[in-house]
Amino acid sequence: MAVISQEAPASAQRTLAATEGPPALAVRGLNKHYGALHVTRDVSLTLERGARHAIIGPNGAGKTTLIHQISGLQKSGSGQIQLLGVDITRFSPERRARHGLARTFQINALFTRLTVMENIGLAVSARHGLDGSLGRPLQSRAQVLDDAAALLSQLGLLDLAERRVAELAYGQRRMVEIALALGTRPRVLLLDEPAAGVPSDEGKRLFDLLDRLPEDVAVLVIEHDMGLVFRFARRITVMVEGQVLVEGSVADIRADPRVREVYLGNSHRD
Repeated sequence: MAVISQEAPASAQRTLAATEGPPALAVRGLNKHYGALHVTRDVSLTLERGARHAIIGPNGAGKTTLIHQISGLQKSGSGQIQLLGVDITRFSPERRARHGLARTFQINALFTRLTVMENIGLAVSARHGLDGSLGRPLQSRAQVLDDAAALLSQLGLLDLAERRVAELAYGQRRMVEIALALGTRPRVLLLDEPAAGVPSDEGKRLFDLLDRLPEDVAVLVIEHDMGLVFRFARRITVMVEGQVLVEGSVADIRADPRVREVYLGNSHRD
């Protein structure tokens, strides 16, 4: 275990604590093919605890398929996935979720007739093992209501609590979807193009929300808006034709001539 000096600032202590133990997510040699079409090729990546990691690449690079493999929606032809040191390769999506893996989709799946609080309450209820009593009013479950309100407050969304999801702008729905995923208290959160179809200003607010996520939650995001990616990520993996082209810091990716050639273009030069 790392020894932390008493004089170390709180931020440094949190950073050191977040990296102790096995990584939040370790993907090793994942492959997926449909006949002769190889969609992912020997993909490996590691997310340390509290990571802020982005996957970028051109359309058809295999990014969403990789997220499907990690979340269990698609089986891998070969490879291994570990979550906090536990091999989850053969786990169902539901079992992976119970072990701390959550994801959002390119198309959100909220209950539009319910309020934001009620949506978050469903996730919190499931975490408390109250799945069988979801028909009861939230007011009859004080702990659920308190936890849901605390989460919305932490994310700066409490002013939306009593609004029906159907009344929200698309960008606000995406933020609520992230809150819904966090209601299960995941250790790893997978985000598949969270800003897709969202106006630029709302996209920035959405990534501001991601900046406020708890430090102990590792985040893996697929995103095409490079301005948002460079603002949010600490490490970036670039995929091309189903395989990892390069991985590195934001500065590494900006400077890599291979990345500029296949994806970024010259507009992202320093």
